[in-house]
Amino acid sequence: MTRSDRPAGRRPAADRPGNAANVSRETWLPPIEPDWQDPSIGTPIGEEAERAVKILHRAKGQGLPRPKRQRVFTIANQKGGVGKTTTAVNVAAALALQGLNTLVIDLDPQGNASTALGIEHRPGTPSSYEVLIGEITLEEALHQSPHNERLYCVPATIDLAGAEIELVSMVARETRLRNALASLKQHDFDYVFIDCPPSLGLLTINALVAAPEVLIPIQCEYYALEGVGQLLRNIEMVKAHLNQSLEVTTVILTMYDGRTRLADQVAEDVRAHFGAKVLRTVIPRSVKVSEAPGYGMTILDYDPGSRGAMSYLDASREIAERSDSHTTTEERQ
Repeated sequence: MTRSDRPAGRRPAADRPGNAANVSRETWLPPIEPDWQDPSIGTPIGEEAERAVKILHRAKGQGLPRPKRQRVFTIANQKGGVGKTTTAVNVAAALALQGLNTLVIDLDPQGNASTALGIEHRPGTPSSYEVLIGEITLEEALHQSPHNERLYCVPATIDLAGAEIELVSMVARETRLRNALASLKQHDFDYVFIDCPPSLGLLTINALVAAPEVLIPIQCEYYALEGVGQLLRNIEMVKAHLNQSLEVTTVILTMYDGRTRLADQVAEDVRAHFGAKVLRTVIPRSVKVSEAPGYGMTILDYDPGSRGAMSYLDASREIAERSDSHTTTEERQ
């Protein structure tokens, strides 16, 4: 069948939702009916804009329930380039879009999470560095994202690169972030996400001690599980000595390319290893997701109608749905 032989109004079979990769339940919407009053409607750009508006309106109207208690996630993977920062900022933005108060704590000296949220992080900006060494409170380091009034960030500056050395000689060096979070009273955050550097130093240990939950992004590529075993051993060590409530509760598959058999094989291996901890939603490989931070935006602000944005919305809902069923070790005891 040629393109001209297809029935009007129908997409090729590969483009219809039943045949697409299970990346997002909302990726595909029916074609928009042309509107003679608006010359842009009916064009690809007009349809995309209309679809994005509908999706965002739907997301804002479906406010998620607040968790019974504040949920704090450390987003960690000792392997670099797996989507830790991308996951942190986009899940946080998706939750904020759906009515929840959300905080991102940037503990990576590169400050990529701060950039993606549109937060200033030049040297001298009140940041996570000053919080860790005790110069300021976490409250004083909060910055509101210009894209959402419910989304906040504690930025990271290049000064954080020296924090590893400075913390060595400090009292309670592993618990400084946890103590700072405990003193945060004025803002009632529903979710806190801590973005870690790709290494196990005192910054990552502070993050693991401060959070009862660990979220691990794993990319659907070669060597996906490389380093995860060591990460899990380190998590068990921190749990045994510093934070008994620490658990890996969530695993998210990133950089999924449905055209390759490798991506499906990696996803299958990860699900076999982690079971129900793996989110049903997978995050597709997307140029736009990578472009968004360059404009100081998350994918939900940069291209809200894209598959990447829809997938992060779906992932955020899954995380929120698990809030009632999640019980920390401390609560069980």
